[in-house]
Amino acid sequence: MDIVGHVLTARPAQQSSRMNGELVPRAIGTPRRTISRWRRLMDPESYGEAPRAHAESATASPDQELADPSIEAARISAEAAFSRPTYVYIPVAEPYEKDPVTRLQQRLSIISAELKSVTEAEYRSGLVGEALPPSPRLAEPEMLQQLLNNAVVAPERHAPEREQQQQQAEPQRERQVAEPPAPATPQPPPEAREQQHAAPPRLTDVKGVRPEGTGREVLLQGFNWESWRSPWFQHMADQAQEIASMGFTTVWLPPFTDSVSEQGYMPRDLYNLNSRYGSEHELIHCVRMLQQNGIKVLGDAVLNHRCAQHQDESGKWNRFGGKLSWDQRAIVGDQHEYGGRGNLSSGEFFDAAPNIDHSQPFVKRDLSEWLVWLREHVGFDGWRLDFVKGFHGSHVKDYLEASKPEFVVGEYWDSLAYQMDGTPAHNQDAHRQRIVNWIEAAGGLATAFDITTKGILHAVFERCEYWRLSDAAGKPPGLMGWWPSRAVTFLENHDTGSTQGHWRFPHHALEQGYAYILTHPGTPTVFYDHLYDSNAPNLRHVITRLIALRSRLGIHCRSKVKVVCSQRDVYAAEIDEKLVMKIGPGDFKLEGAVEEAHRYQPVDAGHCWTLWEKK
Repeated sequence: MDIVGHVLTARPAQQSSRMNGELVPRAIGTPRRTISRWRRLMDPESYGEAPRAHAESATASPDQELADPSIEAARISAEAAFSRPTYVYIPVAEPYEKDPVTRLQQRLSIISAELKSVTEAEYRSGLVGEALPPSPRLAEPEMLQQLLNNAVVAPERHAPEREQQQQQAEPQRERQVAEPPAPATPQPPPEAREQQHAAPPRLTDVKGVRPEGTGREVLLQGFNWESWRSPWFQHMADQAQEIASMGFTTVWLPPFTDSVSEQGYMPRDLYNLNSRYGSEHELIHCVRMLQQNGIKVLGDAVLNHRCAQHQDESGKWNRFGGKLSWDQRAIVGDQHEYGGRGNLSSGEFFDAAPNIDHSQPFVKRDLSEWLVWLREHVGFDGWRLDFVKGFHGSHVKDYLEASKPEFVVGEYWDSLAYQMDGTPAHNQDAHRQRIVNWIEAAGGLATAFDITTKGILHAVFERCEYWRLSDAAGKPPGLMGWWPSRAVTFLENHDTGSTQGHWRFPHHALEQGYAYILTHPGTPTVFYDHLYDSNAPNLRHVITRLIALRSRLGIHCRSKVKVVCSQRDVYAAEIDEKLVMKIGPGDFKLEGAVEEAHRYQPVDAGHCWTLWEKK
């Protein structure tokens, strides 16, 4: 969606052009002991961040970096394998306040789901620097719940329904009840439809929600801001085989319904699948062609808001058309410009359209039914959820439990922390904690775009401050460092780049950026425009090689990262003890940085990046 007025993370152009490589003064502190992912999930707020000291290293030019004969040989070998040049040097031009019992229950369910997806060896390897207790997976299934029951007082052992929890957490919110006027269409009112369908529909052919898919997904955003100007669904269907050959496992398609805006982010009639990108038939054909080539397909679902098609007696646009003929009760009660008569909003406002009240039972049932219909009729494998900051994550949990996607990612866009001089703060724990809070509110059933990592990468490449890629615990500083299986990393999308350019990634560093996210844990995302960038004609081949290496080495969303160097002009890390990657113009030597350095051989290289594989 268009994020004008919502993206607060970008900074003025004159600040983003600082490439002088000056060090920002930092205090020297003692690093904390390593905290495991399991303990951080139980109580992430308890772990703050101490400032770190970072040493400078000598700066080397790109030509000097590749002077090593073995690295140059690896580059030439990679070029020969793909029949393409490897590189060209380019001149540098808060959520609800929940009671402790509710928070503990949410974390318990999330940890239980995480433990089901890891092996005993992975669990133990995550407890670095701590005592190694027996894995909870070896105990009885009821053990985790018993721990919770023993930790709370008896009256609180049986939690109320989610809607009751929401009302208790915010007693000041009064439910606004008003009799709406008679519906303008002859269709039955929401109350009648509620009696006909007592519960949201459920898919029966899948076992449950798989937010991260197989864990080895590589996602392609398959459109940009101007894609609506051509028959895009047919175009993507024609490219299905090519996309699969590049190694992508999942494609995110643009919004697919009738919409007031050409791009599709102002939906109107949800059951009308004729959009500016193509007809309903072309959409289904596109999904089938991608799936026939082994690619999962994500639909861009806009649930936060919906445009009305009719006005009420006072001239306000609040009467919806089509199959879902809602009235004012479907609009949040504190959006007065649309005459909303629902409950108060549970999130932030999107001012350009009526914001939907997801606490209304008829809305919850109708949208759940719609998502299930899309899964079965169109064949979508999962969702990209637009502007999830507009409504509480518990509603997302309900929709995902109904539609059972095989992959889902939410757009929780939030502002990073900045210092008084406008530079990004090193400690972005509060920012990534808010994303974690939303995932927890959604029951851990969704992944989220790692906005934190994107913002940090901007500072790294715009200011030549590679020390930012390690937090106080020596881990990656974004969501990837705390909850990698729920982090979807990216450099650019239709809002930040394309013709909008609200927060454009430094173009000279695109190769380094992809070398980072395609070798690290999380689910990496590639922007469509970067595959066909006339200003970087070799970038597509670099991305293709990186995806192939990721697949061959089995790097996945839970892979283990060991940061071995984070200095002013160089960063290096070892992944799964199989791969060492280095980005930045500075010098880096394997000897003394990683164990068994003699077993690592250069496998690929490019503009300010090098990869070594263990033989």
